[in-house]
Amino acid sequence: MPIHNVLIVDDSKTELMHLSEMLKKAGYAVRTAENAEDARRHIEQAKPDLILMDVVMPGQNGYQFTRALSRDPRYADMPIIMCTSKSQETDRVWGLRQGARDYITKPVNQAELIGKIKALG
Repeated sequence: MPIHNVLIVDDSKTELMHLSEMLKKAGYAVRTAENAEDARRHIEQAKPDLILMDVVMPGQNGYQFTRALSRDPRYADMPIIMCTSKSQETDRVWGLRQGARDYITKPVNQAELIGKIKALG
């Protein structure tokens, strides 16, 4: 299934703006959420084709939210790419074990991100 609609979940307004601009320039429709609760509302209104998920957020962190989504039958098929400053190999492995399909570290390289999105589509 081709990816058109992307939900970016990140508590940094700067990061949301940066990633949104990057994806919009590449032709994707983008929505944003600043935390897991806000993201869940967006997902229930209109399921995105892909979620870019930060890890460090107030309330439910990205690992917890990814795990919850991947275990929910309504959303288990929705791909998630962890997009975080946590760059240790153990962080990447943990993110993938929670249900993420891929993992990218900040600062995000546009070509790398678009390549990962296309590989999922």
